Amino acid sequence: MGDTTLHPIGLIVKTVPEAQRTADRLESWLKSRDVAFKRINPDEIENDKRTCAHRASPTRSLACVFVLGGDGTFLSAVRWIGEAPVPILGVKFGEVGFLAEIAAEDLFAAAEAVLQRNFDIQHRMRLAVTVNREGVERCRESVLNDVVINTDTLARLALIPTYINDHYLTTFRADGLIVASPTGSTAYSMAAGGPVVHPQVPGIVITPICPFTLTNRPLVVPDVTRILIKPEERTTNLILTLDGQAGVDIQHGDTILIEKSPHPVHMIHIPGSEYFDVLKGKLSWSGGRA
Repeated sequence: MGDTTLHPIGLIVKTVPEAQRTADRLESWLKSRDVAFKRINPDEIENDKRTCAHRASPTRSLACVFVLGGDGTFLSAVRWIGEAPVPILGVKFGEVGFLAEIAAEDLFAAAEAVLQRNFDIQHRMRLAVTVNREGVERCRESVLNDVVINTDTLARLALIPTYINDHYLTTFRADGLIVASPTGSTAYSMAAGGPVVHPQVPGIVITPICPFTLTNRPLVVPDVTRILIKPEERTTNLILTLDGQAGVDIQHGDTILIEKSPHPVHMIHIPGSEYFDVLKGKLSWSGGRA
């Protein structure tokens, strides 16, 4: 991390009273240590939910970013950071979530560790998504969690021909299809019956949503795989959702290419925090610490 006397710490805070009060205390704590900070209004990182476009952010001038909120706030912050290699730390203030590294009660200990540079950086894979229409690029975006394609019509199956490295795989007949990174495997994909994949496993998860054919099962492919989706003409009213942050209308003739992004998210990892402890806690698995 850069010198915090030159580069401020960014604070993105969910608009709930508890998170706002904690952020106020954190600001006072940083001031007492002569550490510069910049509190970013959540409205500044909100984007048009119906397009890929998002606002440019001055994140390269930040030493790191603290996100006080749930997974939705964290995903908005990641999208706002874009391709800049700015370290980011999530602090839990939401309900169910896996992205925040630390609990709210551990915030100040974690902040001290960051100031002392007592942390590691974990590179979390993102997915690069490109939508083309009649040979023209319509949308290009990176996502941390998942890409979801489904219909906006109730009780209507989607027909989703899917290709792996330009080789036809199958046509999923389902309510939709989720393509998730390992980080996103514990989000919508898991709710749809997909596997939990450790963030350091180099794979991509393909999970059909309520498939009409029970033999259509979730699939994990190598992270070097290019996944190409070509919706059929009979399927209408398709929506492509990116990390739950933006939606794009899909028409017959559009192609959706999904592959590993060259720009991972730089997540701050504080010593002592364990992924499996978070996993066990969120899934209510039995057993405590050994």
